[in-house]
Amino acid sequence: MKIATFNIQNLFHRDRTLLEKPYGKCVTDWINELDELMRGNSRASNNAERIQELVFLLGFDKTFDVPYAVMRKRAGFVFLKGMDYSKEMKSCELTDWNGWIALRTTPIDPKAVQNKARAIADVNPDILLLQEIEDRASLEEFNALLLPEYDCEPFQEVTVVQGSDKRGQEMGVLLKDGYRIKSVRTHPFDIDNSLNPKKEFFQYEIETTSNQTIWLLAAHLQEETSDKEMTDAYRKIQAEQIANVYHQLFKSGHENIIIAGTLNSVSYSDSLSPLLRETDLKDVTKHKSFNVDFDEGSDADYFRLGAYRLGVNIKQKDYLLLSPNLFTNVKDCGLNRKGILPKKRPIWKVYPTMHSKKQAASEHPAVWTKINI
Repeated sequence: MKIATFNIQNLFHRDRTLLEKPYGKCVTDWINELDELMRGNSRASNNAERIQELVFLLGFDKTFDVPYAVMRKRAGFVFLKGMDYSKEMKSCELTDWNGWIALRTTPIDPKAVQNKARAIADVNPDILLLQEIEDRASLEEFNALLLPEYDCEPFQEVTVVQGSDKRGQEMGVLLKDGYRIKSVRTHPFDIDNSLNPKKEFFQYEIETTSNQTIWLLAAHLQEETSDKEMTDAYRKIQAEQIANVYHQLFKSGHENIIIAGTLNSVSYSDSLSPLLRETDLKDVTKHKSFNVDFDEGSDADYFRLGAYRLGVNIKQKDYLLLSPNLFTNVKDCGLNRKGILPKKRPIWKVYPTMHSKKQAASEHPAVWTKINI
C-alpha cells in the first residue's frame, strides 16, 4: 500500500486572502492616511469614499469572507451582497454606475495546474490525501482530466468533506481501485468553546485490498500569523485533541493508524509536542529508507534546523506519522519536491516547465510511504 499527503494549495483557483499581498510597501502610507481622515472634521463625500477604499485595502472590511462574488457601493447606490447581509440601497436610473465587483478568488496559472498533476503522477499512490482544494467538483475534474495526461490512472473514489473554513481549504481523500472508505467522522477543534470552530480534522476508516483496516486522521493545523504566541497556543491545543483521538483508537484495539497533513510547524516546536513527543507515533521522514533527491552543492552535506533531514533543507511543515505497527512495516518512503521552486539556497531539481513562482505546483512537497499490509 502506498499512501501520500500533499498540500496542493488549490487546483484551479485560490482565495486572494491566501496570496502574498503585492502592495506591502504601501501599507504604512495607507494607515497614516486613514488616521488623518478619521481624525479630521470634514464629512465630505470624497473623504468617506476614500475611507471605504482604505478600509478595504487594509483588510478591515471582511465582506469577501462570504463564498460569493460581492458587488459593493462606491458613492453611488449600487450594492449587492450575500444573503447574510442586511438590505442595501439598489441602483436606479437616477444614479450613475459607480460600483464594482470584488472576486474572491484568482485563477491559478495553467502551467502550475499541470505541475500539480505531474507531482501527483510521479508519486502515484494508492491513497492520496490532499489539502487545500476548492471543492469536490474541482477535484473530480482534476482527477478525471488532468492526471491521465501524465500516465496516472484516475482514482476510483474521490471524497471531500466540507469544513468550516470558507477560503477553499477543503481536504480530499482519493483511493485507487480495491480501496474503499468505510466511514468518515468530523472532529471540530474545540479552541474556545465556540459554536463555530474555524477548523476541524477528519477521521477516515479505510479498507485495503488485503481486507485490512487503517485509520487515517487528516489534519491541517493553525498556520503562522503575526501573533506567534497565540498561533502556537492554538496549534498545541489542536495537536492535543488529535493525540487524544489517536490514543482512543489505539486503546480500542486499532493498531494501523496514520496521522497526515500540514501541521504548519517544525518538528522541534513545542506546539507539536503532543503528537511528536507525547505519543509513540513515528515520522516516516526519519525512516532509514527515506529517499529523496538531495540539495545540490555543499547543501547536500548540511542539516538546517527544522529541515526534513540532512541534505533536504526545506522547513518541515507536512507530516506522515505512523503508529508503531505500520512503521515497522514500512518498505520505502520519500518526498517529491520537484514542484517547489527554490527561492535562493538550497537548490534542488525541479520540473523543467517551472520558470517562475506562479508556475510552481505548490510550496509544499508530497510526502509518501509504502507499507506492507
